[in-house]
Amino acid sequence: MKAFPYQAANYEYKGAALETQWARLHRGDCEPYPALVTVKELVAAYPDLKPKIPLGQAAQALQAAWRAFHHGEFEGAEEQGLEIGRLGFNVANRAANIRATYLESAKRNKFSIFLQSARRAEELQRHAPGLPNAWYLHAQALGRRAQGLSIVDALVQGVAGKVKASLDKTLELEPDHADAHIALGLYHAEVIEKVGALVGGLTYGATRDASVKHFEKALKLNSASAIARVEYAEALKMMFGGDKAAHITRLLNQAAQSTPADAMERLDIELARTKLED
Repeated sequence: MKAFPYQAANYEYKGAALETQWARLHRGDCEPYPALVTVKELVAAYPDLKPKIPLGQAAQALQAAWRAFHHGEFEGAEEQGLEIGRLGFNVANRAANIRATYLESAKRNKFSIFLQSARRAEELQRHAPGLPNAWYLHAQALGRRAQGLSIVDALVQGVAGKVKASLDKTLELEPDHADAHIALGLYHAEVIEKVGALVGGLTYGATRDASVKHFEKALKLNSASAIARVEYAEALKMMFGGDKAAHITRLLNQAAQSTPADAMERLDIELARTKLED
């Protein structure tokens, strides 16, 4: 696995800067800022999240893990999250999913990382079912892993149904979760590409209209999102091919010209630039 390959000085968010910029950084996933009061509320609602360390120390550790994530230290963020326990699973899974998606080249390692992330998310769902990102990050891990499977393996494993169920649950808990809308938009497109519009609609409820509506909703909720545009462009290519070439190019250009707020967004933007060159 390679390290984050770009300059990260602008993504440090030391001290109070993390909280000040939190709303911008987490507009897509609606993750709450891990202040002490928030940590106390989470543990009160879900006692199985209680860490072995004092809650004040846990809040500081969570903030440090998220700083590492935004700075591009994905492996470090994952490790720090896991050290906290279940309370740190969301940051650990977010970091794991991003490093497997962008920085891990070996297919076997990618699969292993996504599988571990999905299993942790399932554990978090059992112990804290009201956390939207326990469901979203489960869907993200399974969905990314499925992209490396053959259609036969994906169908046999029932991946599509599991991904959609977790995304539906995410939006049930947090309707304004822009990243879940992106993932659902891509879900509809990928199903249609793999099995066709007729079978996709009858068997999985996948439609082109639903895909477009989810992407448009995501962009309404998070207008600065580069990845929303990248995935929207990919979905249009899957569903319409060359008929949407102008729209696809416009979306990728908009994504490529975005200003990243953290390391993850920089990777998203570089992906858009790569696609424009293809």
